[in-house]
Amino acid sequence: MRISKAQRSSQVRLSPTWAPGRRVSQKRQGATQFAHTLWRRRGWTGHDPRASNYVNEDFDTGEIFKYPVRLTWEFTSDHPIRSVFPLWPIYGLPMLLLRWLWIGNGQDGEVPPIAVFWTLRALMFVLSFVLEDWAIHELVQSPRHCRVAVLLVASSYVTWTYQTHTFSNAIETLVVAWSLVLIERTIAMPVNMQQTPLLAPALLGSMVVFGFFNRITFPAFLLIPGLRLIPYYWRRPLALMATILSALFTAFVAISLDTAFYSRQQISWTDLIRHPVITPYNNLMYNISPSNLAQHGIHPWYQHILFNIPQLIGPAAILLFTRPHLSLRLYSAISGISVLSVFQHQEARFLLPTIPLILSSVRLPHQQKVLRIWTATWIIFNLIFGTLMGIYHQGGIVPAQVFMSKQSDATKAIWWKTYMPPIWLLDGKAETLETRDVMGMPGEDLHAELTKIATCDVPADRRNQEYKKEPNGTYLIAPTSATYLDPYLDNKGLEGLRFREFGMYLFFPIAFMGYFGVNLDERFAVPDFWPKPEEANKVPTERDEIKAELERLRARRLYLRDRRLAEEAREQAANPPPVPEQIHDQEPQAQPQQEKKGWFW
Repeated sequence: MRISKAQRSSQVRLSPTWAPGRRVSQKRQGATQFAHTLWRRRGWTGHDPRASNYVNEDFDTGEIFKYPVRLTWEFTSDHPIRSVFPLWPIYGLPMLLLRWLWIGNGQDGEVPPIAVFWTLRALMFVLSFVLEDWAIHELVQSPRHCRVAVLLVASSYVTWTYQTHTFSNAIETLVVAWSLVLIERTIAMPVNMQQTPLLAPALLGSMVVFGFFNRITFPAFLLIPGLRLIPYYWRRPLALMATILSALFTAFVAISLDTAFYSRQQISWTDLIRHPVITPYNNLMYNISPSNLAQHGIHPWYQHILFNIPQLIGPAAILLFTRPHLSLRLYSAISGISVLSVFQHQEARFLLPTIPLILSSVRLPHQQKVLRIWTATWIIFNLIFGTLMGIYHQGGIVPAQVFMSKQSDATKAIWWKTYMPPIWLLDGKAETLETRDVMGMPGEDLHAELTKIATCDVPADRRNQEYKKEPNGTYLIAPTSATYLDPYLDNKGLEGLRFREFGMYLFFPIAFMGYFGVNLDERFAVPDFWPKPEEANKVPTERDEIKAELERLRARRLYLRDRRLAEEAREQAANPPPVPEQIHDQEPQAQPQQEKKGWFW
């Protein structure tokens, strides 16, 4: 991340200093206009939309810790499509436990937002590590095949990154896996038993409703596996009754919670019967509308098969088509991919539930040479994509918010070419900091907007930090690929806005902060998009700033010299000197040859 303080002036005097942890290029002027620019290195191809990642965190932190949040349209529309029922047991209960432990440990005040953020990341890591591996051990019977399946799933970058997010897709992955476990346990029960086991069928009914309220795509993964339950339910109608009653009770609880939440008032049984809020129905109606899907992006029907699957599993896609192991897991993945391919909006994260199912349904090559080549390719693929998605994807949104929460002069934050950040991470700063989203605004319009709102009531001098006493400070958050701002970062005397640069945020742990990094979706279109190693996280010393000032003075001296020479050339061209007359009637006299001297002559 780089933060620059912009300035509009005609004459500039440099005042270099050094601030720990910041990379600053500051210029001072009497009557000037300043803006702070917070310059982000982040991104990839947009597989981490804010509505899919921060929406769950916004709900829980706002409801439990009463942080200021900005709920997305899924919650605020007239027909809300996001259910709060799955959010309470997954995130709400752990957050209540965190607050209880924080207060019980003698800590004063509320839990810091950054502690909540890391707790949610750790929670998703533990859920994925425990429940996903446990489900694989339950589903794969062969010990040798189970070891290979667990190793493939654990080494997949999808497990490192996507599954450690608060995605609804990550929760869907766990629910699909454990629904298959319950189906296997149900159909594996002996038919000749006198008493019908009801625990597994009842849990299956609740699990199906939970998954459906979490994501409406969930039933697609149980379409083919559910057919195996028909013979069992035919012979055991009591088990079918237990499944139906459990599903109905869970659905009643889910609808009641959603209705109470979205009504925002005390509801009665009459309200629940006459005006229920059924979020899966609203979600389905929204997604079957082509005009609604067009707002999120239209994809061809083969997007999942030809592009998203290879993007997620890489070389394992070859084994999927050449050496598959037919199983209930593979049938579940096939049914899910087939149904999801019908919808025109197809993102790779929609296929997260299929990844452990596919990786546990492939067989490795038998030939040692082929196996070594495939293993090396698998490792390289996951290292590359793990780095991209674990480090460089959305890499500075959270550090940027933490930084902004500590800036006493910040009153406006303009987010350009990025997703809107969670404002609850501002830790109370949200009351005085106005956050605006100008994602698609052209650069010229952004320049005009910054010119209007940028302020500089106090000259910017890093030695005494007087600029922090300004009552109003404007910060711009943008990816490094936004090259429109590059001319304003060097502070080379351009008219209008110029910027002070504060620092960079590049590298963060993969496991929990998988959405941190560079916006490669935009960076690939820009030459030299990789940051130079010597420039990453670099804090300039005073010697560097003096050197930069000397180079600027040298450049200006050369500019003045060239300008003087050009003026002299123009004057000579306008007033040429008189040409002296030459005498052509006299021939030049021959010069006498000197006598050659030397030992040879």
